[in-house]
Amino acid sequence: MRLIKNKLRVAALCATAIGMAPMLYVSDLSVVQKALLVLVSLCLCALAVKVCTAPINKQLEALKIGLLNFKDGEFSSTLACKTSDEFKTLFQLYNDTAETLRREKQWLYQRELMLDKVLHSSPDVLLLVNDQMHVVLSNRQACEFFHPTTRMEDTGSEENGAGTNKLGASKLAASSSGTRSLEGYTLGTLLNNKPDTLKDVLLENREGLFTLPQGASGIQTWHMSTGTFLLNNQTHRLYILKQMTRELNRQEVSVWKKVIRVISHELNNSLGPISSLLHSGQIVGQQNGDARLVRVFHTIEERIAHLNQFVQGYGRFAKLPPPVLATIDWDKITAQLSNQCDFKLTMQEAVEVKADAVQLEQLLINLLKNAHESGGDPQDVELVIKQTASQVIIEVLDSGKGMTDSVMTNALVPFYSTKANGSGLGLALCREITDAHNGHLVIQNRKDKGLCVRFIIDKTTK
Repeated sequence: MRLIKNKLRVAALCATAIGMAPMLYVSDLSVVQKALLVLVSLCLCALAVKVCTAPINKQLEALKIGLLNFKDGEFSSTLACKTSDEFKTLFQLYNDTAETLRREKQWLYQRELMLDKVLHSSPDVLLLVNDQMHVVLSNRQACEFFHPTTRMEDTGSEENGAGTNKLGASKLAASSSGTRSLEGYTLGTLLNNKPDTLKDVLLENREGLFTLPQGASGIQTWHMSTGTFLLNNQTHRLYILKQMTRELNRQEVSVWKKVIRVISHELNNSLGPISSLLHSGQIVGQQNGDARLVRVFHTIEERIAHLNQFVQGYGRFAKLPPPVLATIDWDKITAQLSNQCDFKLTMQEAVEVKADAVQLEQLLINLLKNAHESGGDPQDVELVIKQTASQVIIEVLDSGKGMTDSVMTNALVPFYSTKANGSGLGLALCREITDAHNGHLVIQNRKDKGLCVRFIIDKTTK
């Protein structure tokens, strides 16, 4: 601005001097008078230029401040012009541009927040890395999955360039959630102390299903998909890890339910006519007074009743209704359970969770019954109810023989049973109830002896 002012003043003074030169040349004034005249004229000209250019200077200064705001990403300020010259047009153009940029910035910010919300609410593990294998974006599930303990130095930040810049909304979400962000780690650092299977899948970019050990809960099935794209002229790779164990279990149970419905239908179609013929045969046997025939028909009647109970039991498994969630009254449930079998109760105070009381009671009856049939001391059967900040954990403990690896692998499969008269539906029904509550069922042998069956349900289950 100062350069423009100086140029205007120099131009005005030069014009004045050039205009006075011919007049001074032909005038009869002395040299001193001519010098004084030139000096006064130039001072008056400078004063006039200053007065005339003052509004222009203010308008140019306003434009300067406005453009500096643009540079800083601030588009909320507008310029007011009181003149009707070219500056009015410039100011109006500035204000229109500011309004357009302000709307675009707001739209981008809202879209960024929406995408960030979708990203962090996704149940899948999402991980974005650049061509130096540095993580540039991750969601909450990824943080919980990798849970790194060693933070990388910031030495690689310059090499990452624009690709390492995180979204503003992502920063906000990460700080507010309390979850440690993965941005800045290398993929190799995240894979330290991880199973070799996971390392091979990620480092070799192998898409498809793979299995991972998951603590005491056994084997977990995952699916990995990946893809590459350019971002800020830098190659990035997106990894998506999806937990498939629950989905596969649901598909397996769904197939078993279809099989059970077909078997139940065929049995019912056969038991109906057989029951009708049995009734007619019993009448004939009683009329003839044949004791042997009566015993035969009585035996058939008992087997039909057993089959009916069999079909009804499997039908309940195949037609388990959706849970009706309500706050659990633990005193009522534990009292009802104590009428079914004996157990020691260990429960924290103020344990609160929403679940289906009928289904939860059925689950606990099955687990407690299995604990009593485990071969251990019935007095050692224990029911433990405890909670964390986000989960309620229910454990049924016994002092029996525990389970072998093969039995534990098939324990939750319908129709599988190690008991001579077992239906193979007890634990399968427990798993079905667990899945209906979006919970987890964990079976593990205790360190000393016996078995621990753990039912985990989130307090936020809806």
